[in-house]
Amino acid sequence: MRRLTCLGLVALAACGRIGDVGRAPAFSPLEGSTQHHAMYSAPLPVSSNAGRPAADASLWSASSSSLLGDRRAARRGDILTVVIALDERAEISNATSRDRQGRSRMGIPQLFGLPQRIDADLPAGARMATAVEVGGDTSYSGNGSVRRKERLLLRVAATVVDELPNGVLRIEGQQEVRVNYELRELIVTGFVRPADISRQNEVTYDKIAGARIAYGGRGQISDVQQPAWGQQVADTLLPF
Repeated sequence: MRRLTCLGLVALAACGRIGDVGRAPAFSPLEGSTQHHAMYSAPLPVSSNAGRPAADASLWSASSSSLLGDRRAARRGDILTVVIALDERAEISNATSRDRQGRSRMGIPQLFGLPQRIDADLPAGARMATAVEVGGDTSYSGNGSVRRKERLLLRVAATVVDELPNGVLRIEGQQEVRVNYELRELIVTGFVRPADISRQNEVTYDKIAGARIAYGGRGQISDVQQPAWGQQVADTLLPF
């Protein structure tokens, strides 16, 4: 029964992949996502101000739409640009060497003449003067090196989906570009301080706490680069 269940699950997975043959990858729906909910939710009411008429008549308005207003994202539903400029290089090299030698010898050269009597009954060349001799040598040598180089330059618009009680903003951004039958997607999530958002309404990735950046794709090219589902199942189940 368990074998039939496993075969049924494998068949369903295969049918799902076969159904995508000849079709371009579908975009992820925005409806129902956290960004969509933050965009369409009503903002908090603004407290009334007795001097509001005078402020509306003033040339130097403090609103974000004014000439000198602050256009940085600050509330839920606002949009800002995340700049991902990743250029990192790491190189690690280790070398280990160990050498150890040990030797022990035990014998009874003289003991009331008993060793000489025992030597007569021993095989040729054996003597009690060197009854036990133990020696050992160990040697170990190991080398290891790691080289990694990553470079990524991207810009993506993200939405403020939540404003925490301490003023920190939680952002989420998703970008999908489809070229022929290949879909490239970029996902960015994390927490940002309003003070780290520049006057250009941009924030760099190194100022995002708990940043989760995913850049990949779906489509024919990505499928070719991955092992077939049967091979993946075999690699998971086989112990060798």
